[in-house]
Amino acid sequence: MKAGREHRVPLCDGVLEILEAVLPLRDTQNGDYIFPGQKIGKNLSDVALSKALHTAAGTKNVTVHGLRSTFRDWAAEETDFPREVAEMALAHTIGDKVEAAYRRGDLFEKRRLLMQEWCQYVTRSELQK
Repeated sequence: MKAGREHRVPLCDGVLEILEAVLPLRDTQNGDYIFPGQKIGKNLSDVALSKALHTAAGTKNVTVHGLRSTFRDWAAEETDFPREVAEMALAHTIGDKVEAAYRRGDLFEKRRLLMQEWCQYVTRSELQK
């Protein structure tokens, strides 16, 4: 992680379904990655992620940062989850040193619920048009 600390990511049901479908197809000789890069034992690069995002969106006018920003706006405007839950979902660090010193948990269960709602939002049929 960019902040140099562990970041556990709760996976929604839709992502778990994809992983269950992909795991049997995985080439275990290419390392432990579910989606390995072209070099043995390496993960996908940020360039590969950007290409996949461009292909899925049908345009190059999207970025990973833009997708993260979209998530943050949606969480603030369309849900009742506290700001801290959305910020923690994005692995943002706490700017206030005093608060950071006392915050030990990672709000995993609350983030799991948030990510489940996000999954339902982005897979709605009217977004597929």
